[in-house]
Amino acid sequence: MEILTSIASFIAADFRTATPLILAGMGLVFSSRAGIVNIGVEGMMLVGALAGVAGSWWFGSAWYGALFAMAMASIISLIFAYLSVTVKADQIVIGAAINILGLGLTTTFARTLFGLNTAPPAIDSFSIIAIPVLSQIPFIGQAFFRQNALVYLAIILVPIASFIMFKTDIGLKVRAVGEHPKACDTVGINVYLVRYITILVSGLFSGLAGAYVSLGLLSFFTENMVAGRGFMALAAVVFGKYSPKGILLAGLVFGAAEAIQFRLQAAGTAIPFQFLLMLPYALTIFALAGFVGKSRAPAANAQPYEKD
Repeated sequence: MEILTSIASFIAADFRTATPLILAGMGLVFSSRAGIVNIGVEGMMLVGALAGVAGSWWFGSAWYGALFAMAMASIISLIFAYLSVTVKADQIVIGAAINILGLGLTTTFARTLFGLNTAPPAIDSFSIIAIPVLSQIPFIGQAFFRQNALVYLAIILVPIASFIMFKTDIGLKVRAVGEHPKACDTVGINVYLVRYITILVSGLFSGLAGAYVSLGLLSFFTENMVAGRGFMALAAVVFGKYSPKGILLAGLVFGAAEAIQFRLQAAGTAIPFQFLLMLPYALTIFALAGFVGKSRAPAANAQPYEKD
């Protein structure tokens, strides 16, 4: 029984650590399918993490905090969209600049709002919700049905996003723009508008993912707390072959590495903690090295579109 309890606890922790990767990754699937490489997701998640805490503090609700996080991250995503789609600047360079901007903005505003070396204020955060009846099922209940609301939301959104991407006209247009934007333009599809909307979607999801990090995993904001999860989400998109279902699988694989890292640190193993901290990122590198050749990016990926 102790072994089963430990396994159930690990699965539950895996879903918790995978959630920000799943949320951010789903947004990235839409922008990537439209031919946009949103390297700036790390900065958007950071902005979302701080905005989530600030919104929860100001409005007294974690849900309002999450909505505020999505709004603030969407503003950053629109800056990225303007520079990459309208100005046609290099997407990689702009994304890197967005990450630097996000780190600088959040550090400055966090110190302005909450000061330094002070006790963090009490804020509303996402607490565990045990689903009646289901949470009482041995093993399964502990593993799957004792999570906070955003974990449940992330899992529910996966089939919805998959349906939109592969079973609707909207998804067809997004995928077509990523494969052959000029052909789309000739049949009346507004390539610029599709790319703007998909970048906005990726910003909304990134903001929600950032809010989950600060209000779901923790209950406050610390500088650079996203800690590379945005880049891991980008890797999850490639690993998951640009599909929402693949993102779920990749998120759980990378989340498992992070969950193992936390457990090994808590167990007080003789392994230096620096090596434990490397575990999720090392797994990301190995996963990409093994799967990047088998995952085909959209043909017009990272290519700005210009009308003749």
